[in-house]
Amino acid sequence: QVQLVESGGGLVQAGGSLRLSCAASGIIFRRKDMNWFRQAPGKQRELVAAITSGGSTNYVDSVKGRFTISRDNAKNTVYLQMNSLKPEDTAVYYCHAVDPWRGDLWGQGTMVTVSS
Repeated sequence: QVQLVESGGGLVQAGGSLRLSCAASGIIFRRKDMNWFRQAPGKQRELVAAITSGGSTNYVDSVKGRFTISRDNAKNTVYLQMNSLKPEDTAVYYCHAVDPWRGDLWGQGTMVTVSS
């Protein structure tokens, strides 16, 4: 059974930090490009950060210099370190991957709330 399970969300003050984790099972994790998306209330889901199977990373402009995506293939886990958080970072954060047989794979999401 394929599962992506996020954790690490919560309430933090502006300027604070959180680290999100996404544990994957049922997939060959080391071969997968992994992504973090977020969806704020009333807005479309957007791609925040991506990491390839080889470790190359990419970020949406609004989080560059503040967020860092990383992966631990031994633990089948991808992380999103979020620093200098802003109220506009408030959203549900989702882990995502694409499987050639199953299509888009999504976790259940973890809520991040940044208070001003």
